[in-house]
Amino acid sequence: MKKFYIETLGCKVNQYESDGIASCLVKKGWVRTNKDQPADLCIINTCAVTSRAGMQSRQAIRRIIRENPETRIIVTGCHAQTDPDLVHKIEGVHQVVCHRDKTGIPDLASDLIRKSDPEKEDSTLAFKPVDHTPANQFISFPEVVQGSMTRAYLKIQDGCNAFCTYCIVPYARGSSVSMPEQEVFRHLELLGDAGFREVILTGIHTGMYGRDLRPGISLSDLVEKIDRLRPVERVRLSSIEPMEMDDRLIDCAGDGRVLCDHFHIPLQSGDDDILKKMKRPYTSGHFSRVIRRIHSKLPFAGIGADILIGFPSETDEQFTNTFRLIKDLPISYLHIFPFSPRKGTPAYDFENPVDPEVIKERCRLMRALDRKKREAFIRDNMGRRLKGLVQHKEDRQSGRLKAVTSNYLTVSLDPALADKNQALKGKMVDLVLERCDKEFNLFGRITP
Repeated sequence: MKKFYIETLGCKVNQYESDGIASCLVKKGWVRTNKDQPADLCIINTCAVTSRAGMQSRQAIRRIIRENPETRIIVTGCHAQTDPDLVHKIEGVHQVVCHRDKTGIPDLASDLIRKSDPEKEDSTLAFKPVDHTPANQFISFPEVVQGSMTRAYLKIQDGCNAFCTYCIVPYARGSSVSMPEQEVFRHLELLGDAGFREVILTGIHTGMYGRDLRPGISLSDLVEKIDRLRPVERVRLSSIEPMEMDDRLIDCAGDGRVLCDHFHIPLQSGDDDILKKMKRPYTSGHFSRVIRRIHSKLPFAGIGADILIGFPSETDEQFTNTFRLIKDLPISYLHIFPFSPRKGTPAYDFENPVDPEVIKERCRLMRALDRKKREAFIRDNMGRRLKGLVQHKEDRQSGRLKAVTSNYLTVSLDPALADKNQALKGKMVDLVLERCDKEFNLFGRITP
């Protein structure tokens, strides 16, 4: 039996697509291995969100080739899409596959293995650039993608029309396309029948879901229908832009509703001039109103935000505007990124770059604020009765079972449960958060 290994870099969409490729390969009789085991085929699913991500992707390709000199190598993902020539020049890469052909990788894998001495020029799937026109179609795997996690991912949208000045993703993924509504429900029902209690709805620009469909629908329409039909116990949104977060979505979350009370809403900057230069279609005031509206209706909701530090020409005052905005809002946690000029985007050539040491210091200040936000959110939830999904994998160090709450807290449970009640895995439980250590490891107990 042929063995394969997949290394995934980047976002949840990449993880979903890697799991989809793996599922198709397994159905064809392949066996999935981990990175420490020999494999006949290695697939590297790359990322290109920053220049550093592209470099890390190439490093991963070279490392895997060194460690597996006899293995067939297929490279796909966003870096393979935006810089195929760079990838194809790496000695030992047998095939570069564009996004549109990802679902064909299982057939290509069999072709490569059948060849006694495959060479790059023997490729059966030549690289083709993504078509950026609205005629793009949503490409999905023929079978439902379950993956190896307790919570399943479902990619319902792909591509992006925004073209923020710092972002390469629209050039890599093409224009926004959506999974047809009936397909979304078919996948959700199959995942529910397979025992999944939570499904994470993901995409490149998830809030654009349905706008390309005919008749068109919105993400709010979709979530309201999921709330009515309940094909699974709960769904979670991976990320949603401020201008697409409306009251209808908020109303689908909370006690007795299908949507988790957890929203990740990218901000990037709290200064309106910087937002304009980024080509972000909202103001800091709009972002503030969205966050306060969520908190007003769902006071214990987990609310995350992305922050991009050191965008070209960002002054101390403009950074301070971002810092103060976050400080004053009921944000639960931050994802903080230092600006990295990405070749192929408008911002790559913007004037007045910020000194790297200044960026480093601003990131330090923002991380300190992030810590305070996390502490405050955990303190607010201490002693509360929460609903958590028990994960299949125990904590590596303690061996404890872990549960993920609706508002996105990961809680370690009574250590005795790991031995005495394995049946809890994959189940929803009521729990109470009891303590938190200095590294933000949370501990709680199941309640009757």
